[in-house]
Amino acid sequence: MEIRVVDEVDGSFGWLVRETLGRTSHALASGGRVWLVDPVDAPGVEERVRALGEPAGVLQLLDRHARDCVAWASRLGVPHHVVPFGPVPGVPFEFLPVVDRRVWRETALWWPERRLLACGDALGTIGYFRSRREAIGVHPLLRLRPPRWLAALEPEHVLCGHGEGVHGPGTAEALADALAHARRRLPAALLGAVRRVRR
Repeated sequence: MEIRVVDEVDGSFGWLVRETLGRTSHALASGGRVWLVDPVDAPGVEERVRALGEPAGVLQLLDRHARDCVAWASRLGVPHHVVPFGPVPGVPFEFLPVVDRRVWRETALWWPERRLLACGDALGTIGYFRSRREAIGVHPLLRLRPPRWLAALEPEHVLCGHGEGVHGPGTAEALADALAHARRRLPAALLGAVRRVRR
């Protein structure tokens, strides 16, 4: 399995699996403790995670993102929190419900101190999420009713479960634009996805 390290922010980092789905996982470090978000197992990652600090938990933000969460939690000897819709003791994050349906339960992770937003599937940066105009896009199945309230958070960092994150001063504007025009750009996003699949 080939990976690329991405989203290196304030001692935290992500790793992106080089594949069509572009699965991305993250290790978020604060105060000498580390939380893994929707992690995929890959060579060399555990050593880097442990170098950040003491493993504290595995956070699964999307019900279908089981990935390697159980294996990671077992190996590190930490709790596995599945789609937390309430507070999780000892974390510096907030968990905000994005989708709560029978076939799709997803929580966004919001880290106010670092103005960092992480989503498993609601937002993404790989091809099938975005139209040509977008740095970040809304999942195609959420474009008709996008979670526009996420724009009010005004993040400086957006981490995604699929693709490299978006960082810096223009991040909040890019997110607000993607959410505001999600429905209107649905045909363009779908057409772009079809073109990328054919390549």
